[in-house]
Amino acid sequence: MIRQTAKVAKVALALPPRSRAKLAEQLLQSLDSPNQEELDTLWADEAEARVIACRRGEMKAISAREVFRKLRTR
Repeated sequence: MIRQTAKVAKVALALPPRSRAKLAEQLLQSLDSPNQEELDTLWADEAEARVIACRRGEMKAISAREVFRKLRTR
């Protein structure tokens, strides 16, 4: 199996960048991933944890205006 993987990798790495990107996307999509409901739950939990951290003073809130200003200056 390792030999086969090495052969496939060698062929894949010889592809043009755009083809490699498409292949990578297909490979990633083929992996087991959480369904949309699970993702929604995970994001909701993360958002709640961030709100709690902000209220406790463990995390500083930054306005969207400031975030976008910083991004534009990069």
